[in-house]
Amino acid sequence: MKRRILSGIQPSGRLHLGNWFGAIRQHVALQEEGHQCFYFVANYHALTSGVDRDRLADSTLHVAAAYLALGIDPARSVLFVQSDVPQVTELAWFLNCVCPMGLLERATSFKDKVARGMGANVGLFDYPVLQAADITAYDAHLVPVGADQKQHIEITRDLVGKFNQAVGAEVLVSPEPYIVENVAVVPGIDGQKMSKSYGNTIEIFETPKATARRVVQIVTDSTPLEAPKDPARCNVFALLKLFAPPEEVAEIAEAYRRGGYGYGHAKKRLGEWINTAFAPARERYEELRAHPDRVRDVLREGGRRAREVAEATLVRVRDAAGILRHD
Repeated sequence: MKRRILSGIQPSGRLHLGNWFGAIRQHVALQEEGHQCFYFVANYHALTSGVDRDRLADSTLHVAAAYLALGIDPARSVLFVQSDVPQVTELAWFLNCVCPMGLLERATSFKDKVARGMGANVGLFDYPVLQAADITAYDAHLVPVGADQKQHIEITRDLVGKFNQAVGAEVLVSPEPYIVENVAVVPGIDGQKMSKSYGNTIEIFETPKATARRVVQIVTDSTPLEAPKDPARCNVFALLKLFAPPEEVAEIAEAYRRGGYGYGHAKKRLGEWINTAFAPARERYEELRAHPDRVRDVLREGGRRAREVAEATLVRVRDAAGILRHD
């Protein structure tokens, strides 16, 4: 059954392996399955972590070009920037007006970010409501999320229910989370989950030499080259499994256990696999960044298509709430 899919990604830095395996790969797969896919660059959400004009503008184009280079086809998916659809922030106000404070106070994502030292601004606190508007503006049925974002979809469903109850009609569509259970946790170079906030990423669109240098920095233990090693306890091997074919993974695992195969050997092979896997996308990406107007044209058309859908939703919402327009 073909469904309406909605997902966004913050332009908060350069995309890395965790972005690909955790989200973008699934986004491409959903497009290939023929679903109606709406993918957006969440630049308003990025403001919750601070305002940096030049960085945000550059990162927005980076993410858009990266999505195109990695396989998102604007003929089959709607790729756009969040701020090009003002209906979303309007819808967020409607949802704010039916949102109990307690619902947001229970949001674990807000608590976690504040605990890590992020400033507790109102935008960060209200993040789930804007996210709910992102989703409901396009009548999305499914929202691809990681398990850590499932609560935000539950909040969206709560707000849909409260708004529909308040106006006495089924105006907004209640979405379901789309969680791929077997998504691998991608370790960063320090062994923690790969994340820009930890500074432990391996970027997708680096040069081959820079990628190789970054892979060398992956933390390993001090087991000498000649000694047997446990592949299940090695961050390098965990990443290799994501790229190498099963037969090579088995061979390397056996070499680990046998001894005489060092972490340096594994790192060299990992760097080669990463560079091979992303070589075509990197070439497309460099071409797009050299011609930014092509990216902007895609985003302009995507924004137009997204606004049409969002405006149809807002017509229903305004009418149901008694908001009169005189334009």
